[in-house]
Amino acid sequence: MGEAGRRICDIDAAEAGAGNISVFLGWDVEVRRRFPLTEEVELPAAAPSLVGGTILVTGSGRRLRQIAADPEACVGALKVHPGGTTATLFTSPRRLFERLTSEFNSHLGVHEDQVAARGLDFHAVVHAQPPHLTYLSHVPAYRDDATMNRRILRWEPESIVSLPQGVKVLPFFVPGSPEMMEANVQGLREAEVTLWSKHGVMSRSDLSVVRAVDRIEYAETGAKYEYMDLMVGGRAEGLTRDEIRSVATTFAIESPWL
Repeated sequence: MGEAGRRICDIDAAEAGAGNISVFLGWDVEVRRRFPLTEEVELPAAAPSLVGGTILVTGSGRRLRQIAADPEACVGALKVHPGGTTATLFTSPRRLFERLTSEFNSHLGVHEDQVAARGLDFHAVVHAQPPHLTYLSHVPAYRDDATMNRRILRWEPESIVSLPQGVKVLPFFVPGSPEMMEANVQGLREAEVTLWSKHGVMSRSDLSVVRAVDRIEYAETGAKYEYMDLMVGGRAEGLTRDEIRSVATTFAIESPWL
């Protein structure tokens, strides 16, 4: 989580206290040595598939670049109770946050949905605010899946390999709202990155937290190239559809954007 937080900040995708990270661990984890303080909490949504697991979550307002230096100050650990509606929150005496991230409902919803559908023992979710992707979502012409993906996947051969399902574009929702959570859960069934219009992105991975960040970085790099091209009047060609298809064929990639 610390390495991922640093990288998100390196690409200017988490100014100040923006951005948040959570990790679901489906096995029993002893957390009391590092997080001895406890309180009982009600979960923002039912999560019966996460019962018995542990969710590590960043605290509201914590800077992602500070996680590596002092994780106990920035992270809480939730143990989900039978029934999946309540949990014990374990924190450290060095805790520097009053509550978990305000967007925890979206994190929890995605973990529950993916674990229920796929039987995962590990799942990572990262929310960040990469500037070029977020900027493009302010442009009405880019606020649909086809336009966004065909524009940002055309700049590097690696893009179609690393983001075969592309980015799912969501409309604007109030951050932390039930509507945001519902749309985000649905979007991350179709893709591994959702773009929250006029806000930021969320990415998931069942391999590692850093892999979730990699996906954000690939999408943001494509958006940066697209922004650069807009600035010079759309003069660059980018990869053609046939060139992208040839890369996909070589690497046995299936994608709706071919």
